[in-house]
Amino acid sequence: MQVGKLKNRVIIRKVLVLLMCGAIGWYLKGKLTPQVPNMAAMGGGEPSVLVQKITASNISPQATYIAHVEPIKSVDLKPQVAGYVEKVLFEEGSQVNEGDVLIVIEQEKYRATVALREAELDSAKANLVKMERDYKRQVSLSKQNIASKATFDNAESNYLQAKAAVKQAEANLALAKIDLDYTEIKAPFTGYIGKALVREGNYVSSNSTSLARIVQVNPIRVAFSMTDKDFLNIRQEYSGEKAANIRTQLVLPNGKIMQNHFMSRFTDNEVNSETATIAVYTEFNNDEGYLIPGNYVKMMIGTKDDVTALLVPQAAVAQDENGNYVVVVDENDIATERRVVLGDVIGENQVVMDGLAQDERVVIQGLQKVRDGQKVRASLISTEEEEL
Repeated sequence: MQVGKLKNRVIIRKVLVLLMCGAIGWYLKGKLTPQVPNMAAMGGGEPSVLVQKITASNISPQATYIAHVEPIKSVDLKPQVAGYVEKVLFEEGSQVNEGDVLIVIEQEKYRATVALREAELDSAKANLVKMERDYKRQVSLSKQNIASKATFDNAESNYLQAKAAVKQAEANLALAKIDLDYTEIKAPFTGYIGKALVREGNYVSSNSTSLARIVQVNPIRVAFSMTDKDFLNIRQEYSGEKAANIRTQLVLPNGKIMQNHFMSRFTDNEVNSETATIAVYTEFNNDEGYLIPGNYVKMMIGTKDDVTALLVPQAAVAQDENGNYVVVVDENDIATERRVVLGDVIGENQVVMDGLAQDERVVIQGLQKVRDGQKVRASLISTEEEEL
């Protein structure tokens, strides 16, 4: 029995020693570890958040279509006569005006041909004068029964052939002048010309490829297709006097919006039976030159009667057991929870029907770091869309 008690005492003594060592270790750790200052007490604990100023936006319903920009007029300049290129008179990539001389093909031989045809015409006219006199003489003699019938017929035939020769010479001269005119390649309309595909000294003929290409850019055409259902709905909704209430917007590839540049439109004369769509062609004013042939843009069609509402990004909306709320940051950068009544979802935004006022700043990033009534470091982001 004494042996068992002795063992128990040893065990208890060891446990007490371990407890004392542990207590001494915690005491020394507290003394030797440097104290970390309270950052919140020093003003360095304010969370950083991104905020967005809430403004009223137009939420009028509108349809969106992918559209293709194309020139109303375009032409590949091709030679109508053969010869060496004497001059290239345009600057590549520049605007050319209707009637501008762009390329000159060697003109010397065509001028010579014109001179030759003029001489042939003069000869034919001189011969006609002679044949006409002979004919009139034979007419007079025939009335007096002096000239024979054969002589009269021969004179009449020569006279008619001389008249035909003059017309033929006039036609040949006209063709020669046309060929001479073709030695000057002119712009058929005002537009932008691209790269010159020939240089001085190149030989060209009527079988040659294009010399250059011109496209009209103002006004310009935007083409798109809509379903037959959409087409009928729009025709019914905007028929008659309501047609003036339609609004079109173009969203360019860089996000810019062209508004109120619409000039006219027309639709194709039949529905594509394979796709059940109809092509729509619209013309737009392009004074700024933002619409470039070949580009793809978004065509937005809606009503001119604006319906406005306050929109917030969906990321700004939080939810708890009491409902939906956002965090508003005031002019002193104090964050406050605000209960809101939500409407429809439009894209990545949420319509706020009640609970917010215009120009208030709402936290859109860093919401989880903010407590109600806490001071924050707010960075404002801009959401203004640029319109043209």
